[in-house]
Amino acid sequence: MRTRALALRIIRQFVRDRRTLALLLLAPLLVLTLMHFVFNGNQVKPDIGTVGLPTALAGRIDPNAANVTSYPDAASAEQALRDGKLDAVFSLSDGKPSIRMEGSDPSMNKAVMLVLQNTIQADMLTIQPSITYLHGNADLSSFDSFGPVLIGFFSFFFVFLLAGVAFLRERTTGTLERLLATPIRRSEVVAGYLLGFGLFTLLQATLIAWYSIGVLGMYMDGSVWLVLLMNLLLTLTALTLGTLLSSFASTEFQIIQFIPLVIVPQVFFSGLFNLEAMDPWLQKLSYVMPLYYGADAMRGIMLRGEGFADIQIDVYVLLGFSVAFALLNIAALRKQRAI
Repeated sequence: MRTRALALRIIRQFVRDRRTLALLLLAPLLVLTLMHFVFNGNQVKPDIGTVGLPTALAGRIDPNAANVTSYPDAASAEQALRDGKLDAVFSLSDGKPSIRMEGSDPSMNKAVMLVLQNTIQADMLTIQPSITYLHGNADLSSFDSFGPVLIGFFSFFFVFLLAGVAFLRERTTGTLERLLATPIRRSEVVAGYLLGFGLFTLLQATLIAWYSIGVLGMYMDGSVWLVLLMNLLLTLTALTLGTLLSSFASTEFQIIQFIPLVIVPQVFFSGLFNLEAMDPWLQKLSYVMPLYYGADAMRGIMLRGEGFADIQIDVYVLLGFSVAFALLNIAALRKQRAI
């Protein structure tokens, strides 16, 4: 009897808590659906530019394995490589095959080499190609490629979680209610919490970047200060988002419930998986994911040595997200006190 009564009480709790019930039943379906579209999407083929190749040799490049574009001269092909339109340029130099890699993605480098080695071996069995890299080098590992994304993800995830729980605790313990009983404005409350938490997010961003680059030896081609800037902007966005969503939760467990809905989808659009493999309509979802912009800038800085001019759009978008979430925070405080 006691066991049955306890079981019935738990069942009633789940039935009354529709948010938990939806998380239990629908969140796994959402994640599995995203994985289906990511892993069963379009085939990703390397984009290879050719310069001055004999027609017979160019015709041996398998069109089913690569997208091939012919360029009239080396300068235009090099510019396309710098603009990210190509993964490699294939040409002949003094009769010897030459491969110029974009170099920032080791998996794409391997795909290029597989296609071109089959082409070269079919025509020049004993000649080894000359390989150079626009970015990175032959020793660039998968961890070096994914590392910038992981730096941004861990910064975003932990700040989101801790900010949400901490701000919720301020409400449940009555601290926020007592604070709002004073003449303080809602905007001042939000600004104060952001400044207070912001000091520790700055410390976290600095520590993660230093450890990844200085201790783990992650590949770094750009400015460390820009890495710190982007990491700080990501944590600021996570901070404002976490405090905003905490306004719609009443327990720490309900903060955790936001992870499959807010954090997990961003992982699929952050750069850990090739967006080109997804259907075009699904790729557009990345434009509303803050982690996409942070990871894109971090990869550009660390792997391609990009400067502020190259990442400024990502900077402004993340600032826009932060300001929007902060303004929504101010509006959400109205249910705590009408001013």
